[in-house]
Amino acid sequence: MNVEVETIGDNDFLVKVSAATSTEHRVTLTDTYWEQIWNRRLPKKDVVARSFAFLLEREPNSSILRTFDLPVIQRYFGEYEGKAATWK
Repeated sequence: MNVEVETIGDNDFLVKVSAATSTEHRVTLTDTYWEQIWNRRLPKKDVVARSFAFLLEREPNSSILRTFDLPVIQRYFGEYEGKAATWK
Protein backbone atom coordinates (compact mmCIF):
# COMPACT_ATOMS: atom_id res chain seq x y z
CA MET A 1 0.00 0.00 0.00
CA ASN A 2 1.28 3.45 -0.90
CA VAL A 3 0.13 6.81 0.52
CA GLU A 4 0.84 10.10 -1.25
CA VAL A 5 -0.01 13.47 0.30
CA GLU A 6 -0.26 16.53 -1.91
CA THR A 7 -0.70 20.07 -0.58
CA ILE A 8 -3.59 21.76 -2.42
CA GLY A 9 -3.99 24.81 -0.15
CA ASP A 10 -2.79 26.25 3.16
CA ASN A 11 -5.05 23.88 5.09
CA ASP A 12 -6.10 21.40 2.42
CA PHE A 13 -4.47 18.18 1.30
CA LEU A 14 -5.22 15.50 -1.26
CA VAL A 15 -4.31 12.02 -0.04
CA LYS A 16 -4.05 9.21 -2.57
CA VAL A 17 -3.96 5.67 -1.25
CA SER A 18 -2.87 3.03 -3.75
CA ALA A 19 -4.01 -0.43 -2.72
CA ALA A 20 -6.19 -3.22 -4.10
CA THR A 21 -8.85 -0.50 -4.19
CA SER A 22 -7.27 2.91 -4.68
CA THR A 23 -8.90 5.91 -3.02
CA GLU A 24 -8.55 9.68 -2.84
CA HIS A 25 -9.33 11.79 0.21
CA ARG A 26 -9.47 15.54 0.76
CA VAL A 27 -8.33 16.42 4.27
CA THR A 28 -8.32 19.75 6.09
CA LEU A 29 -5.86 20.63 8.87
CA THR A 30 -6.44 24.10 10.31
CA ASP A 31 -3.70 26.14 11.95
CA THR A 32 -5.66 26.10 15.22
CA TYR A 33 -5.76 22.28 15.42
CA TRP A 34 -2.14 22.03 14.21
CA GLU A 35 -1.00 24.33 17.02
CA GLN A 36 -3.23 22.66 19.62
CA ILE A 37 -1.98 19.09 19.06
CA TRP A 38 1.47 19.43 17.44
CA ASN A 39 2.53 22.95 18.47
CA ARG A 40 3.69 23.41 14.84
CA ARG A 41 6.68 21.09 15.42
CA LEU A 42 5.82 18.86 12.44
CA PRO A 43 5.01 20.09 8.93
CA LYS A 44 1.30 19.84 8.19
CA LYS A 45 1.94 17.45 5.31
CA ASP A 46 3.74 15.06 7.71
CA VAL A 47 0.86 15.26 10.19
CA VAL A 48 -1.61 14.30 7.46
CA ALA A 49 0.61 11.42 6.26
CA ARG A 50 1.04 10.06 9.80
CA SER A 51 -2.67 10.45 10.46
CA PHE A 52 -3.39 8.28 7.43
CA ALA A 53 -0.90 5.68 8.63
CA PHE A 54 -2.77 5.73 11.97
CA LEU A 55 -6.10 5.23 10.19
CA LEU A 56 -4.82 2.49 7.90
CA GLU A 57 -3.65 0.48 10.92
CA ARG A 58 -7.28 0.43 12.04
CA GLU A 59 -9.39 0.23 8.88
CA PRO A 60 -9.11 -0.29 5.13
CA ASN A 61 -8.66 2.78 2.94
CA SER A 62 -12.08 2.13 1.39
CA SER A 63 -13.67 2.77 4.82
CA ILE A 64 -11.97 6.15 5.35
CA LEU A 65 -14.15 9.19 4.68
CA ARG A 66 -13.47 10.84 1.32
CA THR A 67 -13.56 14.38 2.74
CA PHE A 68 -12.97 15.31 6.37
CA ASP A 69 -11.32 17.67 8.84
CA LEU A 70 -8.50 15.99 10.77
CA PRO A 71 -10.19 16.40 14.22
CA VAL A 72 -12.91 13.98 13.03
CA ILE A 73 -10.45 11.11 13.58
CA GLN A 74 -10.69 11.68 17.35
CA ARG A 75 -14.45 11.05 17.24
CA TYR A 76 -13.92 7.59 15.73
CA PHE A 77 -10.68 6.68 17.51
CA GLY A 78 -10.43 8.15 21.00
CA GLU A 79 -6.69 7.43 21.28
CA TYR A 80 -5.80 9.52 18.20
CA GLU A 81 -4.94 12.88 19.76
CA GLY A 82 -2.95 11.31 22.61
CA LYS A 83 -0.87 9.28 20.16
CA ALA A 84 -0.56 12.09 17.62
CA ALA A 85 0.69 14.55 20.23
CA THR A 86 3.77 12.32 20.78
CA TRP A 87 4.84 12.25 17.12
CA LYS A 88 8.27 13.75 16.45
